[in-house]
Amino acid sequence: MRDFQLPGRSPVLATGGMCATSHPLGAKAAIDVLERGGNAMDAAIAGAVLLGICEPQMTGIGGDCFVLWSEGGSDTVHALNGSGRAPAALDAAHLRDSGEATVPLHSAHAVTVPGAIDAFCHLSETVGKLGLDDLLAPAIRYAEQGVVVAPRVAFDWANDAGTLQGRARDHYLIDGKAPTVGQVFRAPGQAEVLRRVAKDGRDAFYTGEIAEDMLAVLNANGGKHTADDFAAARCTLTTPIAASYKDIEVVEHPPNGQGATALLMLNILAQFDIASMDPLGAQRIHIEAEASKLAYDARNRFLADADYATRADHMLEMSTAKKLAALIDPTKAMQSPAALSESVHKDTIYITVVDGDGMSVSLIYSIFHGFGSGLASDKFGLLLQNRGAGFTLEKGHPNELKGGKRPMHTIIPGMIRQAGRVIMPFGVMGGAYQPCGHARFASNLTDFGMEPQDAIDAPRAFTDKGVLSVERGYSDSIRAELSDMGHKVEIPRTAIGGAQAIKIHESGVLEGASDARKDGCALGY
Repeated sequence: MRDFQLPGRSPVLATGGMCATSHPLGAKAAIDVLERGGNAMDAAIAGAVLLGICEPQMTGIGGDCFVLWSEGGSDTVHALNGSGRAPAALDAAHLRDSGEATVPLHSAHAVTVPGAIDAFCHLSETVGKLGLDDLLAPAIRYAEQGVVVAPRVAFDWANDAGTLQGRARDHYLIDGKAPTVGQVFRAPGQAEVLRRVAKDGRDAFYTGEIAEDMLAVLNANGGKHTADDFAAARCTLTTPIAASYKDIEVVEHPPNGQGATALLMLNILAQFDIASMDPLGAQRIHIEAEASKLAYDARNRFLADADYATRADHMLEMSTAKKLAALIDPTKAMQSPAALSESVHKDTIYITVVDGDGMSVSLIYSIFHGFGSGLASDKFGLLLQNRGAGFTLEKGHPNELKGGKRPMHTIIPGMIRQAGRVIMPFGVMGGAYQPCGHARFASNLTDFGMEPQDAIDAPRAFTDKGVLSVERGYSDSIRAELSDMGHKVEIPRTAIGGAQAIKIHESGVLEGASDARKDGCALGY
């Protein structure tokens, strides 16, 4: 039980249904859907689409999603890949020949075809109950009437506003400036797009005037996208991957997501007695940082579109983890593995919903970097993701850019099973941090017996590009210890990631947890 004399959050407890996400309006929209008779998938879709209006720097219908879900009363976890592909006419050689070493972050070449709308339409039709017109109504209403800008959203908006280019500045700035806390943001163009999708389904988005609006800005900026690329967009049902850690099983989405990185990291951590360490001590941070370096190096070498990730299974083998763990010096930081050209960043939303019948949904949805590519369509103001920056231009690499291919993706939804029973959908936002965040969350639960809210609230550290970021929740003495081990330690300007989770108790009680690093909350009824 938390100390009520200290800052913190109590878990949210309910039995009828629960949502946890990064903005209160998204959580409320999801609960409203449940109370109208929708199931958890309906609620997750409704909340997620609205989050694109509440947090446009993080996500939107010009982006991608991945989804894990389990039906009520079933222990089977299903997976859907809602990530888009590079235009058929684009390949790495084209960019190499033009002198590029990486895919330019804010170019049309970084824009893969948005996959989220096709995924949402498919899931609404095949898993949901209420229908798209009902699910999109909250987002349509708020896009027209406006959303009051929340504190964390305003912070991120100001940081990322420089990315916006051309007409995107008209759609996402107010009087040429990033909106501040309390200002109202409206997106009437997106409201019209969602109305058409609600009426005519995915074809309204991927063909006709809406697709032409997106194509116009892409082609004007040198993109090789065609109408056929948009019309061909399709989500893909996949098979989840999983690994055990202590008495739980962590379930992840397979490549092209980086879920295998989280599982490899857990397998590496399993070679150490983490439970004997101080949960907030330097030794634990050090071992976790070294495991991250090794797991992420494997990610950079092996993960790609599932059709090309020929050695992804190697990452899941315990023998691989044992060999890597043996490389870790418990007292000294290793040199960071050489970075490849893949671009990873940290702008994403996550939503989880569990309904009264036991269906659980874990959904993550993103436009990659803050405001994605910075390009938006002229008429409707649809921001376009820059997921193509997740490709490498290295010749022969599994993740080499190629037309019609999906890039390595940072966003990963998670699920936890125990004794074969689904007990917790969860997710950790934060781009590259996500596999480390999944591993730390699982370790907090199992090694230190933390409840979900405590596991989320605990301070975080993350090593990336030669720097070990250590949140202010740790003491200066911990940072000094880590420096003495050879880490280059910094306090991050922005909190590391964000997380949401719902624990499903055998009694039927739902326990929602939500990260204070974001504006959101857990709501139940």
